Amino acid sequence: MREGYFVAACECHLMPPRPDLDYFPWAQKWRQSVQRYLPFMIHPDATPDDLPKSWNAEDLIEDMDKAGMDVGFALRECMMDVSMGSSPKSTNGWIAEQVDKFPDRLYMEANVGPILWRGVKNAILEMKYLVKERGAKLVKVYQPEDIGPLNDPAMWPFYEAAQELGVPLTIHLGQAWVPPGKGKYCLPILLDDVLTDFPELKVIAYHIGWPYVDELIGLAMKHVNLYIGISVILGWFTNSPYRGYHMLGDIVQLCGAHKIIFVAEWPPVDLTRVIDWLIKYDMPDELCEKWGYRKLTKEDKKGILGGTLANLTGIEVRKRV
Repeated sequence: MREGYFVAACECHLMPPRPDLDYFPWAQKWRQSVQRYLPFMIHPDATPDDLPKSWNAEDLIEDMDKAGMDVGFALRECMMDVSMGSSPKSTNGWIAEQVDKFPDRLYMEANVGPILWRGVKNAILEMKYLVKERGAKLVKVYQPEDIGPLNDPAMWPFYEAAQELGVPLTIHLGQAWVPPGKGKYCLPILLDDVLTDFPELKVIAYHIGWPYVDELIGLAMKHVNLYIGISVILGWFTNSPYRGYHMLGDIVQLCGAHKIIFVAEWPPVDLTRVIDWLIKYDMPDELCEKWGYRKLTKEDKKGILGGTLANLTGIEVRKRV
């Protein structure tokens, strides 16, 4: 526990080495796009050498220990579109094995997609098993690799099942960061239909919906169970802090700090760097005066860094590291 803060973060991507997928045309394009984002996500001089050699639980725990991060939610990297439907980059079963190595530090964030492509009934069956039998605390919806948008009527049984299970959904919103994903399937406004029909469904919207940030903030004002996850974008804030002051300032001003959740987006992020930035975050007086922003209290930061996520997932708030 760092400086009195319980730190917990979702979206920690794990996957085993998959050189057997490299011959697919999109595999290299996917990797190249990730590498182009490194200066944005880590620091201006970042290179592929700054990434862990492997994306497994041991490397994640090592980075968590360095950063003083208590708990992480481990997520498989699906990306079926990269292999043209041949194989995912990792599976929920493999993630369960990784989580079992560190039961006090890691929890499963299941990903049963692409939901429409594989069949909604099949996705629901796996989701129920992973939540009830394997203890998954979150379920990710990554629509860019699917065959229809978030508000496709065929998705309704899936949302209904998640609402009945009481499991929060973590949903990729904004642009599709890697090819061949389709950004039109994950626009923030698409969530309006979903949350209107499923008002008890808890949703954490990833990436601040960038570049459609204002649209997501408007939705979070409207829907009580919609939370805003700050992931990837945090690395950008550490490099250009006034951008972060304005984006977070708008969220706090219009929705409240209780709506913000720290999302790790590991491994293409420096956990120590972004956690330090959040702990030290202090809105400049000038922006408070001219823009109406307010400073964050320690209680606000406790919620952002782990308290709100712990409340949503039912995990215990206590020191792990």
